[in-house]
Amino acid sequence: MYNRDTFSGYHPAINFIYFALVVAFTMFVMHPLYLAVSLCTGICYSIYLKGKRAVRFSLLYMLPMLLMSALLNPAFNHEGVTLITYLPSGNPLTLESIVYGIAAGCMLVSAIIWFSNYTEIMTSDKFVYLFGRIIPALSLVLSMTLRFVPRFSDQLRSVSEAQRGIGRDVSEGSIIQRARKGITILSIMVTWALENAIETADSMRSRGYGLPGRTAFSIYRFDSRDCKALAWLLYCGVYLISGQAVGFGYFRYYPSIKAVETSPFSLSFVLVYALLCLTPLIVNLQEDRVWKTLENIQQA
Repeated sequence: MYNRDTFSGYHPAINFIYFALVVAFTMFVMHPLYLAVSLCTGICYSIYLKGKRAVRFSLLYMLPMLLMSALLNPAFNHEGVTLITYLPSGNPLTLESIVYGIAAGCMLVSAIIWFSNYTEIMTSDKFVYLFGRIIPALSLVLSMTLRFVPRFSDQLRSVSEAQRGIGRDVSEGSIIQRARKGITILSIMVTWALENAIETADSMRSRGYGLPGRTAFSIYRFDSRDCKALAWLLYCGVYLISGQAVGFGYFRYYPSIKAVETSPFSLSFVLVYALLCLTPLIVNLQEDRVWKTLENIQQA
């Protein structure tokens, strides 16, 4: 069967290393160019993976969060030497606080989007495969936690639709009636979550999870394709880390905006970071082109 996201078919170690690199640079490198690359590529990959759901998620949740961060920071942070005006409270409004608020919002939104992409690719079985023998208890807890949020959302949607079908929609009735209906749904969801946790614990215990000497079946194999991907990720990681070590990712927001001088060599690090972030899309688009070519040959 054709796998739409080819990158998810790579070895779990490749998937994990890729997301570890991208998320680490997203969270710790505050240079505007890096943040812009991370945000744009993260949105593009999210749209490729989830389609219209990603667009709706970005517009309804991520865009307001970005705007809120850009507005809240200058409202409470008045550092900076470039004075624009004075707020009604008498506090100064500075260019540095506005720019930092936008940068912090981009960093937060980019990290959330990349973690959302991570949950689509790094399934719980992949995470347990990588860390089940090293940290069995922690890997199980983390995989259950990452898996719980989408399952809880799906179950909440099903319960809400069932309640609506029997005339108990939370959007109808007085405030007290809607509160009672909401509490009923909450009670159902809490009961479901607790029962599901008990069933999962009993299931894992019956399978001997965490016992010494326990073996595990795995369908993952590290092949030549994964070796090439690992070499590319290591190259990008070493190149970008060396660039950060010598200060090519330096950008100061306070007390005044200052960045390293732009040059073709400094921009090469941004280019490598962009190629790193675009790696799954490049792999997927190449595979899509090959697949369409084979389809055309078969139809002919």
